[in-house]
Amino acid sequence: MKAPLLQQNTVEAKANGGSGLDSALKPRLRRRSVFEFGAWVAFVLLAAGVLFSVSTNPNFKWDVVAKYFTHESILRGLMLTIFLTIASMAMGTLLGLGLAVMRASTIKPLAATAAVYITIFRGTPVLVQLIFWFNIAALYPNLTIGIPFTDIGTAIDVNALMGPITAALVGLTLNEAAYMAEIIRGGFSAVGKGQIEAADSLGMSGAMKMRKVIIPQAMPSIIPATGNQVIGMFKETSLVSVLGVAELLQSAQLIYARTYETIPLLIVASLWYLVMTLLLSYPQSKLEEKYSHTSARIPRKSRKVQLTAPEGIAR
Repeated sequence: MKAPLLQQNTVEAKANGGSGLDSALKPRLRRRSVFEFGAWVAFVLLAAGVLFSVSTNPNFKWDVVAKYFTHESILRGLMLTIFLTIASMAMGTLLGLGLAVMRASTIKPLAATAAVYITIFRGTPVLVQLIFWFNIAALYPNLTIGIPFTDIGTAIDVNALMGPITAALVGLTLNEAAYMAEIIRGGFSAVGKGQIEAADSLGMSGAMKMRKVIIPQAMPSIIPATGNQVIGMFKETSLVSVLGVAELLQSAQLIYARTYETIPLLIVASLWYLVMTLLLSYPQSKLEEKYSHTSARIPRKSRKVQLTAPEGIAR
């Protein structure tokens, strides 16, 4: 039985050109059809037509776009947008982790509380939530934090506390936590039951099992999806302009409300959103490439197979 195996490996190695690469992993050559060439021609013509129209239309006022692209108020709004994105994602991820642990808990009240939270915040629009938190003082004008049934406590003026930026952070964070909880819970579900049973057999506590076994193995499923949420959060910050927060879109609106140059200022804001989205997309693609379970990784260069043992073992 060993001789046929040696002969078979030798034939496969010769068939693969001595590369040692499995034929199933080799990239397939595909002949380009006439339809594909026609589609490319149509695409180039359409892109050239759109580019010519946009570049020659004086109503776009590209000189105004260049003037305000690096304007001081636009850059301040961009910095505030980045701050809202980072802060909301950081706090939303931490809260989402806690909700995911609660949702996966065997204690029914904890699981039910997390499920109700996720249902409410995923089922209502972000804009409605932002406006609600901005006007929360109409329901609770004053809050008292202290020890129940005692006089020890501190009164908080909610109207003074819940300013535009605070309401924006609270609304974006609470909404993002619901989505991150589902992403993290999906990552937990990707961990095999055998891993959990092995942790139980070693006598690990629930916290240690979560920290040492479940979370590290769930990260490959969580990180790529979190990258999409970061990009989505960066664009969702434009909604806080309704609260009067001078982020990127609001900064552009304040300028064109004074100069009546609406289209050029909207183009400025759109270009900054596009630039930042492209900058965020690169590390996201690298993370997806690193942590993807389904991508077939084919080595660019491979060594030749050398059959040195009679059993046909490749070295």
